[in-house]
Amino acid sequence: MSKKSSSRSKIDYYNRKDKSRRWFLIVCEGEKTEPNYFKKFSVDARVINLDIKGEGKNTRSLVEKAIELKNKSEYDGSDRFWCVLDRDINGKNSNDAQNFNAAMTLAKNNEIKVAYSNDAFELWYLLHFHFYNTGISRKDYQNMLTKLLGHEYQKNSETIYEELKSKQQDAIKHAKKLLLEYNRPNPESDNPSTTVHLLVEELNSFIPKS
Repeated sequence: MSKKSSSRSKIDYYNRKDKSRRWFLIVCEGEKTEPNYFKKFSVDARVINLDIKGEGKNTRSLVEKAIELKNKSEYDGSDRFWCVLDRDINGKNSNDAQNFNAAMTLAKNNEIKVAYSNDAFELWYLLHFHFYNTGISRKDYQNMLTKLLGHEYQKNSETIYEELKSKQQDAIKHAKKLLLEYNRPNPESDNPSTTVHLLVEELNSFIPKS
């Protein structure tokens, strides 16, 4: 990937004076839920600059924001760019199939990876406990997680990463198995499905081995 020209001030904004560190940008749909989770990954700060932004935007506008942030900085093939978004079919942030698919295409065309969840990010949390291959309504996620966690699930929890960490490999296994349920994967209609595990695995690759 060729480098983009940028002013020194823009490079400084993304803390990229030290070019030996990779820039790992994660732009999230939620302002707190997803950022609070991903900020807990103890990546090696000597290797990557983990930059997580909760934008409160949806689908295409979220991808457009990621592209804007990417293009403000010098970047190369060692950097990482991700969007975390939901296919919220019936909720207040509902988006139609055309907009969702357009966002996915836009991300791919701009070399931005997408960690999507159909229908909600909380599916990733549930997969830490069990394998689910039947669609779950959004109103049921909180009740199910409350029961499984043994206390009331808080959407913007700052401790959920630690609570689920010991079961993370089970969640990755379940997420991969779930994708195999679909002969021809279609993120827009495959409910439930998620690719959050792909982002998790990439983050894990930057955590120092104990």
